[in-house]
Amino acid sequence: MTMNKVAVVGAGSWGTALALLLARKGCQVILWDFNAEHVAQLAKDRENKRHQPGHLFPDTLQMSAALAECVSGAECVVMVVPSHGYRAVYRDLYPHLEENALVVSAVKGIEIESGQTMTQIMAKEDKNDRDILFGVLSGPSFAAETAEQQPTAVTVAFADTQAAAAVQQLFSTEYFRVYTSSDVIGLEVSGAMKNVIAIAAGISDGLGYGLNTRAALITRGLAEITRLGVAMGGKPQTFAGLGGLGDLVLTCTGNLSRNRTVGLKLGSGLSLEQVLSEMKMVAEGVKTTKSCYHLAQAKQVEMPILEQMYQILYHGKRCQDAVIELFQRELKQEVEPLIC
Repeated sequence: MTMNKVAVVGAGSWGTALALLLARKGCQVILWDFNAEHVAQLAKDRENKRHQPGHLFPDTLQMSAALAECVSGAECVVMVVPSHGYRAVYRDLYPHLEENALVVSAVKGIEIESGQTMTQIMAKEDKNDRDILFGVLSGPSFAAETAEQQPTAVTVAFADTQAAAAVQQLFSTEYFRVYTSSDVIGLEVSGAMKNVIAIAAGISDGLGYGLNTRAALITRGLAEITRLGVAMGGKPQTFAGLGGLGDLVLTCTGNLSRNRTVGLKLGSGLSLEQVLSEMKMVAEGVKTTKSCYHLAQAKQVEMPILEQMYQILYHGKRCQDAVIELFQRELKQEVEPLIC
């Protein structure tokens, strides 16, 4: 499917990869970044040397530092900005959205202050003055491999099935396969929480634990993600799909995972401040740990791995002590009624 204009809001690694995908397909794409100097450099180089070096921009890909210019006339707007800045950016671009625009969140996080997902933020900011539909695109998809056109499968979810089908067609290529779903909230919770479990998996690896430990962590992490997602209205089967188990496995095991890298360094003995000072890109799982912890408390959902991660990241708990506490918990059945 080719639309007359698609806006990609956010020129980081993932935003650039998605802009390249659409532009290579022949879509007219405008890529926005808040930093005017960065935008000027992108336009000059015809390449994002900072985040996606080696991938030249097609003629169908243009840049802008003005949200109004980027969004006006766009039939589809792809949001790829960090979760902590999502509300402010969406609020600024909302007046420029077209009637019947499809807004797709490709962000994996939950806002700390409100405990809201990105589509919940958009619903809250909606003035009901136009017919705007919003959904989410998520799944096991490292930006670098997507830019390299390696075979990748993801899921797009909208409450409106026709909107989901339209975005499915828009993004689908010979190497990028898109499935549809109506479970927006389930897909968003999966995408956010898997980053928290990925930090935990990195800590496990950093401490020198082996594959047994990692497998147990992924499996029990999935149980926690499912509990929280269902409590927020998600469908249990979503968490066994691409946006759930698929993305969780990728992020917990892949060397390209920023969140796993954070965990590796924490497990090796570095402080969170030291880890973050060395990173050039955002690891959403750090902030998401806080937002999901408070959300779980409010929903009264038991999430022992998340709780230990919160103590490690925000109260300086020793990683080894967190492992001991997890394994000394009361013994239980594995299969819970919720996910039988």
